[in-house]
Amino acid sequence: MVSGIDLTDLTRRDLLSGALATAVACAAAGRVRAQEPGKEARTMTARKGRIKQAVSRWCYGKVPPAEFYKACAEMGLLGVDLVGPGDFAQLKEFGLICTCTPSHSLTKGLNRIENHALCLQQIRDSIEATAAAGFPNVVCFTGNREGIGEEEGAANCVTALKQVAGLAEAKKVTLVIELLNSKVDHKDYQADRTPWTVDICKRVGSPCVKVLYDIYHMQIMEGDLIRTIKDHIAYIGHFHTGGNPGRNEIDETQEINYVPLMKAIAESGYQGYVGHEFVPRRDPLTSLRQAVDLCDV
Repeated sequence: MVSGIDLTDLTRRDLLSGALATAVACAAAGRVRAQEPGKEARTMTARKGRIKQAVSRWCYGKVPPAEFYKACAEMGLLGVDLVGPGDFAQLKEFGLICTCTPSHSLTKGLNRIENHALCLQQIRDSIEATAAAGFPNVVCFTGNREGIGEEEGAANCVTALKQVAGLAEAKKVTLVIELLNSKVDHKDYQADRTPWTVDICKRVGSPCVKVLYDIYHMQIMEGDLIRTIKDHIAYIGHFHTGGNPGRNEIDETQEINYVPLMKAIAESGYQGYVGHEFVPRRDPLTSLRQAVDLCDV
């Protein structure tokens, strides 16, 4: 439960209405996670570690939590996106972290003054819970335009974020404003371009306010992914993946070539997480493992 929202019953659209490093250091290719008292040791897939990978829980809602978290750990994933404090203890049982905690509504966001009181309280609650667990990020949203202009919407976001930036800094939690496409999936959403959203971060002026760069969404809105990422990497605090068209597997069936993209991210010096957020059409855990292998550059 986050701010009165039961996360277990929500879809992605509803759910979204200093990082703690938990990479396990082992030498062998078929490595084993250190056995904790009363727990069975688990064999893990070795990863190169240049890309710190995670996955969004909502895409795998049909897989029971314990089964899913166990599979994530064994694949070499480091964390899970978009789960609330009710899942934090179970994540830790499997050596995982929450790589991005939800907060407030996706559509009723920070671009309108009348939304500030509720959104900011939910952001504060999420920052406190995330910091208490030692986790890195909280996601937030501009909301839909609903007729508001670009400058007014940006200024309202800056006003709101300045009110929570100090708490984020004190708690060593990064707030990430998610970029979404307004062409296909999230009609009227305001943070649908990278430069506009990065400018908000610059105006807030906090190292703990950055952008969540969703590769799927920005392929739809902008393209030119590698150049855009390189130009703005200092203001990117988190990534999401997804195949386009369709937001499905990130393989040869879609138009984004993820191998050079991941190499560019790794070579940029980026130290945050890349969360897989695609909806699998095939066996979900098989598709997830394929994506993790593909992005392990």
